[in-house]
Amino acid sequence: MNLPPQTGFFGHPAGLRSLFFAEMWERFSYYGMRALLVLFMTAPLATGGLGWDTGRSGAIYGMYTALVYLVCLPGGWIADRLIGPRKSVLWGGVIIMMGHIVLTFSSVAAFFSGLILVVIGTGFLKPNISVMVGKLYAPEDERRDAGFSIYYMGINLGAFLAPLVTGYLAQSDGWKARLVGWGLSPETSWHWGFGAAAVGMALGLFWYVFDGKAMGDAGLLPAPSSGPDEDAANRRKVVMGAVGVLGVLAALAALHLTGIYPLSVESINAGFGVFLLLVVVGFFAWLFLANEWSVDERHRLILLGVLFLGASVFWSIFEQTGSTLNLFADRSTRNELFGNVFPSSWWQSVNSVWIILLAPVFAWIWVKLGKHSPGSTAKFAIGLFFVGLSFIWMVPAAAAAAGGDRVGWWWLLVCYFLQTVGELCLSPIGLSAMTKLAPQKVMSLMMGVWFMAVSVGSFIGGNVSSLYDSFDLPTLFGAVGVYGLVFAGVFFLLVKPIGRMMARS
Repeated sequence: MNLPPQTGFFGHPAGLRSLFFAEMWERFSYYGMRALLVLFMTAPLATGGLGWDTGRSGAIYGMYTALVYLVCLPGGWIADRLIGPRKSVLWGGVIIMMGHIVLTFSSVAAFFSGLILVVIGTGFLKPNISVMVGKLYAPEDERRDAGFSIYYMGINLGAFLAPLVTGYLAQSDGWKARLVGWGLSPETSWHWGFGAAAVGMALGLFWYVFDGKAMGDAGLLPAPSSGPDEDAANRRKVVMGAVGVLGVLAALAALHLTGIYPLSVESINAGFGVFLLLVVVGFFAWLFLANEWSVDERHRLILLGVLFLGASVFWSIFEQTGSTLNLFADRSTRNELFGNVFPSSWWQSVNSVWIILLAPVFAWIWVKLGKHSPGSTAKFAIGLFFVGLSFIWMVPAAAAAAGGDRVGWWWLLVCYFLQTVGELCLSPIGLSAMTKLAPQKVMSLMMGVWFMAVSVGSFIGGNVSSLYDSFDLPTLFGAVGVYGLVFAGVFFLLVKPIGRMMARS
């Protein structure tokens, strides 16, 4: 592969610029919608929401965010075997944009249809754009971790802007008054927020095509195959998989409509949990039982499995930002600064502010430490410690809120600072490890595995948030925090054994 110019973007490959801005706008669309999702589902019908309780809303949020990342597995496989990462990113972005457009319509059917399209599109885009970042660097390039940290800052620039724009359109009294002035119903404000997410994705697609030459040939082609027979077999697998999924959905619809097995959010959520567990177990069984790996590749796959566990735990805590902590911000926090009231969804931008401020610091630290930098397992342990600590910090605030008081904004500000420190120790490092450790012929697929960890964590986190109204809040926050700290201790204990195993490779 011909690498693109190597110093075109702050001392990094020029293609990093293209992917930085394309991903920034894709994340604008995703986080702009995500900031509103739980609030929209729990908002009363009279204000334009769906009027659902937190139990139902949390379960739907968990399944949606889990599926967004779970579909990265087939998305990565299709890119590896059939169309290449470059085309996967393009078509994924188009489908995401269509999903956000559908969400602008005011009906439950449009709501679920839009979410399904966003899920499918993200599965094609998310793992493959990250793979393309890795392809910009030679395997031995020490700038790789720093490059992923810069790329991660682009993600968070989009995530910072998105809730400010979509939250203003969805929740602010000023925008609702403007809608009334135009002769429109203020209850439609939520859907203006969803529409802004579609605009963000359209801008991302424009930049991706306009600046594509800077990426050289990175991601243009799928992994080499053994010949036309393998290509034809892979196409048949895609068709069979699509038919299988449609068949299962049709069977479930028939069971529901005939009354044989009426479906509910609770039953679907339970079934999805079992399915997710089977997918994880089945995938890793297939991966480790395959006889095609060398000793070195098998050791690297074991390390990736350990990192998968740590990432799943981390995201099960961190992803409550959009659910549990979003509800806390809306119901129990004084959303006022210097006398000015702001929408509760704006809190979803705070993590990104901390990322933008701290990502360059962490990128500098990793480069400065060079070969003395902590290994991936140690960095994961630090990340788990800080994300667990963030919920321990929130226990006193939860106790005050349980008494009916609204707490000061500084509680969430510090909480998000602690989570961001943990995120910067874990997330860009995990992305980099996947591109560095995964065998070449399954690189996009293994990036899908990274996002499968986010899927597992998001599902767990969504189900935790469904307990918001039925569980003692200080106990809930405390249990989440202790859970994170326990796994941080486990990972600290694994640092030396993992190091010895990798040294023997």
